[in-house]
Amino acid sequence: MHSEALWQGKRHKWIICGRDTGKPQKIIDTNQYMVRTDRRLLILEPGGIELFSAMLACALDWAPIHEITDLFASHQDPDIISSLGLWDQALPKARLHAPWLWEGFIRHFGMSHIEYVALPDEGGVLELDGVNLQLIPAHYMHSSGNFNVYDPELKILMSGDIGASLEPGQPPLFVENFKEHTRYMELFHKRWMPSNTAKNDWVARVRRLDIKYMAPQHGRIFKDDDVGRFLDWLEQLEVGSALRTANR
Repeated sequence: MHSEALWQGKRHKWIICGRDTGKPQKIIDTNQYMVRTDRRLLILEPGGIELFSAMLACALDWAPIHEITDLFASHQDPDIISSLGLWDQALPKARLHAPWLWEGFIRHFGMSHIEYVALPDEGGVLELDGVNLQLIPAHYMHSSGNFNVYDPELKILMSGDIGASLEPGQPPLFVENFKEHTRYMELFHKRWMPSNTAKNDWVARVRRLDIKYMAPQHGRIFKDDDVGRFLDWLEQLEVGSALRTANR
């Protein structure tokens, strides 16, 4: 699994680990991000159980194992956190930051040693070696307990499944033609986002942030004006398509 430092701040850097060229055909591809400070490493969305060995190797390229101190899971999906049982053995003194709502479910992946830091619905701050990352509520987008991570210094929003695209092959890392890119996002957002009310609440909340990069868990990263284009596109999109299909 290839890794590279994408963004550098005064006291920290963001690293991406992906794409998994050896993944089985029917497993969805994912982006894993890490935040590295001088003394600590945070892994955002550690990934599925099939990724554990590759992700551990990726993390060890950037930090010794005793400095891998924190994990973050935006919600309960297996592509985000089903590797937890293996991380629990490798990092027994680490902390997992995840929604309070999902603790009883996430523990099913295996958790005997790692500390569960339950996030309240209103969000908060994840402090990492003096770097403050904001936890932005994204409930019902698509999970009933869900968070994004915002870095106000580097102006990065790690948006999880919001902004995700399902694109064949090995596409570039960044969106290059937004209009063309929407065809890889539309079905995913219409089906996986259940609530137009929640969607519009999230758009309004995120518009208040100064975002230069929006980094989803699947597919390409948005930058500069494409962030605004995505918010405009999502705002007008009708989601919850399965309800309309079931009621025909």
